[in-house]
Amino acid sequence: MLTLFTIPKPFHDHIDVIQRNAIRSWTCLGKDVRVILFGDDDGTVETARELSVQIVPQVKRNEYGTPLLDNLFEQARDVADTTYLCYVNADIILMSDFAVAARRAIRAKKRVLMVGQRTDFDQRECIDFIGDWETPLRRAVAERGVLHRPTGIDYFLYHRDIWGRVPPFAIGRFSWDNWLIHRARQLQVPVIDATACVAAVHQNHDYNHARGGAKGARSGPEAKENFRLAGGRQLSLTIWDSTHILTPTGLERRQFDAALGGGIWSYRRAVG
Repeated sequence: MLTLFTIPKPFHDHIDVIQRNAIRSWTCLGKDVRVILFGDDDGTVETARELSVQIVPQVKRNEYGTPLLDNLFEQARDVADTTYLCYVNADIILMSDFAVAARRAIRAKKRVLMVGQRTDFDQRECIDFIGDWETPLRRAVAERGVLHRPTGIDYFLYHRDIWGRVPPFAIGRFSWDNWLIHRARQLQVPVIDATACVAAVHQNHDYNHARGGAKGARSGPEAKENFRLAGGRQLSLTIWDSTHILTPTGLERRQFDAALGGGIWSYRRAVG
């Protein structure tokens, strides 16, 4: 049914722990869900072999050594044999509700982009995936997790043929995720917000992997180039710019309120 793919950071220290947690959670989603790891940073090939998932080691990078989104998406489309793909950041734990939501979204809209807000959560230790691992995690996340703003988008489930040309965004720097929602809206692809049905757990981490740390990821030269490629702030859409909401009872059209400002209203001013 579905291929999940990502490009992990080097498997060092705490990043090693949270990426293993994330990837192992994806392998628990069912036999009809495939997982592909891209890249050859420290530990990636070894982790793919250990967890029995596919590895594609070569990905184009920019002058700073950061992987490029266009090449990643192109290779994922070439390698995957499923109609639907899902890019997921390598620190996101997904549980069984994700697979259920994916099936519901796909049944409702064949050409689709499904996104959702994440919940930020401190997870320092490796999770034991034996037995019922979801129940205690859900309880802990409900007690201590914090729902992230709709500007942060960490998974993109989509029909393999929707994108067309993708700019060479630097992965892990700002703006590229917002552009993907803009692109889907531009192509009149239904964008489904699955926040109400998917507990996407973001394991908090530092930004030591990024040039200049968190500030560099947000406003360094790569982030500025991403912002330029994305077309500026007026085309930087968020999860609140989705066209539909997936609820426990069905799929609903999102109702927009001009009083909220920004979001879809910025989009309408920009593209008509």
